[in-house]
Amino acid sequence: MAAAIELKQVSKAFKGKRAVDNLSLAIERGSVVALLGPNGAGKTTTVSMILGLQQPTSGQVKLLGGSPNERGVRARIGAMLQEVSVVDGLKVAETINLFRSYYPNPLPLEKLLRFANLEEERDKMAASLSGGQQRRLGFALALAGDPEVLFLDEPTVGMDVTSRKVFWDTVRAMAGSGRTIVLTTHYLEEADSIADRIVVINNGRLVADGTPSEIKAETTGRIISFVPGAGVTNETLLAIPGVSGVEWNGPRAHVSSGNTDALIAELIGRQVPMKDIEIQSGGLEAAFQSLVQSAK
Repeated sequence: MAAAIELKQVSKAFKGKRAVDNLSLAIERGSVVALLGPNGAGKTTTVSMILGLQQPTSGQVKLLGGSPNERGVRARIGAMLQEVSVVDGLKVAETINLFRSYYPNPLPLEKLLRFANLEEERDKMAASLSGGQQRRLGFALALAGDPEVLFLDEPTVGMDVTSRKVFWDTVRAMAGSGRTIVLTTHYLEEADSIADRIVVINNGRLVADGTPSEIKAETTGRIISFVPGAGVTNETLLAIPGVSGVEWNGPRAHVSSGNTDALIAELIGRQVPMKDIEIQSGGLEAAFQSLVQSAK
């Protein structure tokens, strides 16, 4: 099956400066991909080219096998961008119905209101909604055409905790139904929990691409956590080959290593007393910072 999104050696320059630099990327249908990077990394420009809102300076962009500018392709995608503009004089339900009228096979109004958690606001003027409610309205509009590919650009900015939970529960359900979802977010815990693939861009270039577990393991190593026996000190653990760092949380030691398999064998071979052993990757936040720093 052809990729839902394909970029081949895509570059975009503004006044001689490259915002996106020779980027190649393929996103399979039915996947959930988080596109991450610091401010100015080229994420928004990349998404804009995929949507056909900007044209690449060089290279090729394909969306659902065709050009992003084809009418038939546009009818099969939805986008929730950072800026939400509402139509003056229309209520929430009227605004959603207006967008529904643009598509050949739209989702029912009631379903869109439920997905966006806007059932109680259906008869309110769209312009009177709070910032978080307007973000949810933008979500309903992005879903109006029952899209095969959904773009979510910083989707939960301004949403309260309850709205964020409802939002991500809905996105997970959509991912389970086979839609391709591409999201950008500064809330890395959201990317870690929802995405099955992380793509990191910095200075317009691809610097990492893999599952959340792969990204975390490759950049921050893994951590062996255990409760050591009597007599095991910080110095004891740091003297063991393969240990790159030790942190303590009460009686529990968290030992960092680039190769936890070898370290476990070493600990057992040295007969280090330990119990309640766990192996875990570092956090996505630490991995992200490491990738950004190393790509400078």
